Amino acid sequence: MSALNLHTATTISNHALALGRELSAAPLTVAVLDAGGHLISLLREDGASLLRPQIAIAKAWGAVALGKGSRAIAADAQQRPAFIGALNNLADGKLVPAAGGVLIRDERGAVIGAIGITGDTSDIDEQCAIGAVQAAGLKADAGEAV
Repeated sequence: MSALNLHTATTISNHALALGRELSAAPLTVAVLDAGGHLISLLREDGASLLRPQIAIAKAWGAVALGKGSRAIAADAQQRPAFIGALNNLADGKLVPAAGGVLIRDERGAVIGAIGITGDTSDIDEQCAIGAVQAAGLKADAGEAV
């Protein structure tokens, strides 16, 4: 697979929501983007708060834009806040430096997109993202171990 399609993106999203229910997570919002940062699918569970779609998209977009999971971006923000702040300005506020944005890689290791999840703690969001990508038979790259 060299590119994500709607069927695969929806499959990943549905796996993420199922994992969230297994973990009794708060209502989740799941965004899947292609390698160019374009939205393929967005699912928002009933009860998810108003800004969750934008947060999920931003977690995934930051991962694709910077080539690393949003947990690693959060670590960068702690170590180099001015740099990440400047990047966020360049990105028109599209970066959310918190875990839950995970790169999606194909069987060869090429980045084909990213998933962003928000709604529960960042650790739970990321756990659902990783599990969903793996359940779809792809490689999840969070950038760091949870």
